[in-house]
Amino acid sequence: MKIRTILAVAVVGLATALAGCTSGQVFTSSYRTVRDAGYQIPSVPVSRLDRKYHRQVVKYETSQKPGTIIVDTGEKFLYFVMPEGKAMRYGIGVGRDGFTWSGTHRITRKAEWPGWTPPAVMRARERAKGKILPAYMPGGLQNPLGARALYIGSTIYRIHGSPEWNSIGRNVSSGCIRLINQDIIDLYNRAEVGAKVIVKR
Repeated sequence: MKIRTILAVAVVGLATALAGCTSGQVFTSSYRTVRDAGYQIPSVPVSRLDRKYHRQVVKYETSQKPGTIIVDTGEKFLYFVMPEGKAMRYGIGVGRDGFTWSGTHRITRKAEWPGWTPPAVMRARERAKGKILPAYMPGGLQNPLGARALYIGSTIYRIHGSPEWNSIGRNVSSGCIRLINQDIIDLYNRAEVGAKVIVKR
């Protein structure tokens, strides 16, 4: 009987210890309504978003230097490498079938509330489906690039925000990496122009 009691206490203690390791490291409360540059970014219904996709600090062993961005399209996570074997992890939406890619580049530009110029090939593709895309859309709450964008090398791809929180964890884009608007603002404030970006499948 005593052995069972000891085991029960040990299990509870372990669970408490593990909870202590993650306490304060999952930023669920950050998904409330945010005012930014005159825009009011809506809150995210966090109960409907898998907790693993909530922004959080995780253990992450890598040979890459702090400040590096590692995108794991298979797992649907973006990692911003931090010191001491840790990373800030964000849930992402990635390219759908036929639009996945991998490679190593650098952040060449950062923009707040960026305008969107759909590539001609995208406009033609969507037109064939009966959807007309504008030649240009100014920045704003309905803009597909969201609140911030990080431009990747000389590619046409970006790491950007999205008003569609429910696209996180899915293969939905034409190759760009999507984050919740509250998350892209956080990443934008951490990442520097020139930072290495590694995209892997």
